[in-house]
Amino acid sequence: MITHPSLLILRPFLKPSLLNRTLFINSQRFSIRCNSSLATESLNSDTNETGRSGSRSSPPPAGSLQKIDVNPPRGTRDFPPDEMRLRTWLFNNFREVSRMYGFEEVDFPVLESEALYIRKAGEEIRDQLYCFEDRGNRRVALRPELTPSLARLVIQKGKSLSLPVKWFAVGQCWRYERMTRGRRREHYQWNMDIIGVADVFAEAELISSIVTFFKQIGITASDVGFKISSRKVLQEVLNCYSISDDLFAKVCIIIDKMGKIPIEEIKKDLALAQLPGEAIEELLQVLSMKCLTELEEKLGAAGEAVSDLKQLFSLADKYGFLEWIQFDASVVRGLAYYTGIVFEGFDKEGKLRAICGGGRYDQLLSTFGGDDIPACGFGFGDAVIIELLKEKGILPELSASVENIVCSLDHDLQGAAAAIATKLRGRGQSVDLVLENKPLKWVFKRAKRVNAARLIFVGADEWQKGMVGVKNLSTGEQCEIKVDELDTKI
Repeated sequence: MITHPSLLILRPFLKPSLLNRTLFINSQRFSIRCNSSLATESLNSDTNETGRSGSRSSPPPAGSLQKIDVNPPRGTRDFPPDEMRLRTWLFNNFREVSRMYGFEEVDFPVLESEALYIRKAGEEIRDQLYCFEDRGNRRVALRPELTPSLARLVIQKGKSLSLPVKWFAVGQCWRYERMTRGRRREHYQWNMDIIGVADVFAEAELISSIVTFFKQIGITASDVGFKISSRKVLQEVLNCYSISDDLFAKVCIIIDKMGKIPIEEIKKDLALAQLPGEAIEELLQVLSMKCLTELEEKLGAAGEAVSDLKQLFSLADKYGFLEWIQFDASVVRGLAYYTGIVFEGFDKEGKLRAICGGGRYDQLLSTFGGDDIPACGFGFGDAVIIELLKEKGILPELSASVENIVCSLDHDLQGAAAAIATKLRGRGQSVDLVLENKPLKWVFKRAKRVNAARLIFVGADEWQKGMVGVKNLSTGEQCEIKVDELDTKI
């Protein structure tokens, strides 16, 4: 594994991220050494940095100011309020669908042991790790996906877990890869996993949950679909040519590039993997199939691949999402741990990369030293779905909103205004308290910007009577209300 000089800084606290101006930095920092074949590409000019990962950076000379680039590192994002509202809306939909399907939420450390992701040679994710050696001389990495962390936790809990386990997570992931539309170096991912169910019913339940999510946000079967296949299709073809299991994972990684690189390159890579020419032609012929009946004629009805796929399509009809799925033998997914059914969500106009993907991984736990348990799951990133919603013109308009804006008309009454705000907040209402003595014109502009439902102003005359002025900002109606009755009238 080659170590490259591209570096990021793990933030030790949050406040500097809020400053959009010239900053002075003089703090202890961790350096993440990016391990990637792409790391020669500039990451905001940080490729010029040197030094051992985890080393302490030298502070600037006393009395000097150090200007920094106020943009986030390349491939990462800030979330100002408008973007944060959209992210919250998306995550809430992830969580609501997971709740509807009876899944429980879990989370894992963003920083994991590097060994968790070093599986089989040639796997693309291995070369995309943000990894480094910490101050305890331990090799660690920012998680590029969530499934290995899930497997680690399942092994840790052992027999205390009551199967089946139905867990979901929404977490941040990191991969140093080339950026395209909908692909970043950090992203958030929604995972749903079922542990302990060997039947294809589990895959059907997962795909149904994604379809439910699509419907919930306004996406239809004419917008997106799922390509369905099984790793067992490849296994049955390769078994005819006595191809070893060690070679199988490598072949899957090569096949996963179909549609992304020319077919001649695929053939060349398969030949370099020591696959016989006859096996290559046979494999590519099977992988070109888009009809399950055609596959059954080729492989026979007795094999597990055809049996699993037929059961899944039958269940899709009963669930009501048959129109959303199609058989495509070329779908294998790039990760080495998949063992059975695999699927990918795609936009039917073909403008975007895969929206989501998943499958069965019955043998993942044993790669970490645990006992294998039947399992399947999917990952669904936050970036591509937002691009799809933009493409379809159905991105929700999410404005700031607050129930009350409270201000005092006199500097001496600011304490009274604070008391009103506290009373309303105690009742669970949202309040934007004007913290300075501002003119009413400014307050009205503020109220419009935050979409306040009503304006409450504390004036001397009203306050002496135990009352406050209230203006309904949607109807324009204005009145005086007793302070004791304020919390019951909006």
